[in-house]
Amino acid sequence: MAEVDPFRPVDRVERSGRTVGSRQLALLLPDPAGARPAYRHLAQAVSRLILDGRIALHVKLPAERELAVALKTSRATVTAMYDLLRESGYARSRQGSGTWTALPEGGTPSGLARALGPPDATVDLARAAPGLEERLLVDALARVAPRLAEHARTPGYHPFGLPELRAAIAERFTRRGLATVPEQILVTSGAQHALTLVLGLLCGPGDRVMAENPSYPNALDAMRRARLRTVSVPVTETGWDIEIVESTLRQVVPQLAYLIPDFHNPTGCLMPDHERARVLRAAQRSGTWLVVDETLAELALDVPAPAPFASFAAGAAGGTGQVITVGSMSKTHWGGLRIGWLRAPSQLVTELAGQRVVNDMGGSVLDQLVALDLLASADEILLSRLDDLRAQRAALVAALGEHLPHWNWELPSGGLSLWVDLGEPIATALAERAMDYGVRIEGGAYFGTDPGLFEQRLRIPYTTDSDTLREAVRRMATALADGVPASAAVRRPHWVA
Repeated sequence: MAEVDPFRPVDRVERSGRTVGSRQLALLLPDPAGARPAYRHLAQAVSRLILDGRIALHVKLPAERELAVALKTSRATVTAMYDLLRESGYARSRQGSGTWTALPEGGTPSGLARALGPPDATVDLARAAPGLEERLLVDALARVAPRLAEHARTPGYHPFGLPELRAAIAERFTRRGLATVPEQILVTSGAQHALTLVLGLLCGPGDRVMAENPSYPNALDAMRRARLRTVSVPVTETGWDIEIVESTLRQVVPQLAYLIPDFHNPTGCLMPDHERARVLRAAQRSGTWLVVDETLAELALDVPAPAPFASFAAGAAGGTGQVITVGSMSKTHWGGLRIGWLRAPSQLVTELAGQRVVNDMGGSVLDQLVALDLLASADEILLSRLDDLRAQRAALVAALGEHLPHWNWELPSGGLSLWVDLGEPIATALAERAMDYGVRIEGGAYFGTDPGLFEQRLRIPYTTDSDTLREAVRRMATALADGVPASAAVRRPHWVA
């Protein structure tokens, strides 16, 4: 059947017609250049036309290429629009026959609300932190309820942490190869809290601290807020340049150095054992405190989990006295369980606990009891988590290969994210545009010690389910195909996990 005359007045597609022409449909739709994200607004407009009866049901929609020409937009935008219409139930396709208008099952717009909802209801890739299986939390809460009732008869203040939780964390360090006693453990409200306490006690405004570049943004922000002078050492896809680390420690003599040697955030690199020993020797010579962030240490996907960094100094002069290890349950279990810790010499732990009381009198007893319960089965939980992460990493890699094959990355042997090279300095602009397509992600600039660095990089976590990762990549590809601004001002995020 011939197309409806595109030049006749159009306020409704006739029900007698079985095909809507590309130019006719284009006249009914908003200008994609003035609506962001274009594909979502176009899909919303088509669904409204169907619901209003201005486009009849079972009408064949134009071919993607023809409609892209009529709308003066990219074919990728039209493809994404049709995908979203199919996903929400407003279109059906059959190979070789084209795409036809439809209604969601039941004839209600519920599919529209789910699939065409506001971007804020979509995918958050700014935070590399997994969720916790509901059953595990419910069961743990049931088991700890009687013990919580017992604690309710006490004041409930534990600035060092619950004694039994300190013992459990110490025992876990010992099992990993670093003999530890409870007096060397301070329970904190996450690893970031532990780092902030250490910076407040050991450093003063103007002190030099050494940090990797790139590094964890919240740690860098904590150093800036403490008015410390950051001296950076590079971490690339191939890891650390240990000679630069050694020379920086020797020449700058920083008060403190912050390192993420285990599946580094964001690059994913794992520091070899012999390099750890060299860093420890150099730090001991310069008298620098090493703060080692081990929040990702147990997320080993393709290699054995590394031993604690401080264990490589156990036989050296001074032992592990210059090493402070911070960790948490946020990456291995759940970020909503605000439980972290630091391991340090017992005298330093006492001083840090005294500083901690100035800000809070101790952590939540309930959270600590749940953490204690979960640590009792941590090995079993971790096995399941690692299997999930491997599958999600594979799904992300496959999706990037399909939709964005010109991007490059090194596959990390552990951790929670890929450090992706976009091939051009568009990361901030792409992150801004991706927000309009329902994907929240942060460009590489947020991980740099100085503004303007790593504009060609994105950190893409694989901490959500595989289907969501595939959809997020498809949306980013559409955003990129629709074009990104030549430049965008680097804004600071509220926070990145």
